[in-house]
Amino acid sequence: MKIKDHIWFPVFYMFILTLILSTILIVFGIFTRKRVEDNTRIAFERSVLEALPIDLPHKISTSQIHQLYTQLIEDPDSSSGIALRYIEADSLIAYALPIEGPGFWATIKGIIGIAVDQKTVTGISFYEQNETPGLGGEIVNEAFRKQFIGKELSSTPMPLEIRMTAVPIDESSVHAVTGATQTSMRLSMFLNEALITWEQAVKQKGD
Repeated sequence: MKIKDHIWFPVFYMFILTLILSTILIVFGIFTRKRVEDNTRIAFERSVLEALPIDLPHKISTSQIHQLYTQLIEDPDSSSGIALRYIEADSLIAYALPIEGPGFWATIKGIIGIAVDQKTVTGISFYEQNETPGLGGEIVNEAFRKQFIGKELSSTPMPLEIRMTAVPIDESSVHAVTGATQTSMRLSMFLNEALITWEQAVKQKGD
């Protein structure tokens, strides 16, 4: 009787096949982990720079991004809450506040830049999102992000409001992405939660 004719052979065969494939995936993951981590770091660093009043070249390499980031960006200190600090010529220029929360499909991660006055928005950018292309995914596009530049954080429970396109906007609000109500609402929620938490932390340190 051949081995393959035994009743246990299919189970044994599947076990060995699964073991081999799992080992290949584990080894592949080990060899690519460093590259994935580097890509994630560069995406974050670029997002920080894009949210701040820094004139980035249209074409910039990953090494240039990292060099510029390490040159201009400092870790948070006791007066900046969790916000990174943009420092140039020994002067604090702006803050880079990380924001993160659930989008319509998955977690959205980004940065909002705030000037040294702790009120004026310098920009917003996103380094991780999996929203619907052409709809919620439009939050990464310049047309949406440019709206935030120069906006003023209000002292209301919603410092920076994202309004539907039919509603007029003011100095503390921007228009949502057309056709992406859920993404816009969720972004508005965790963005304002982050801003309020940051404002409270900075105020407590200043008292």
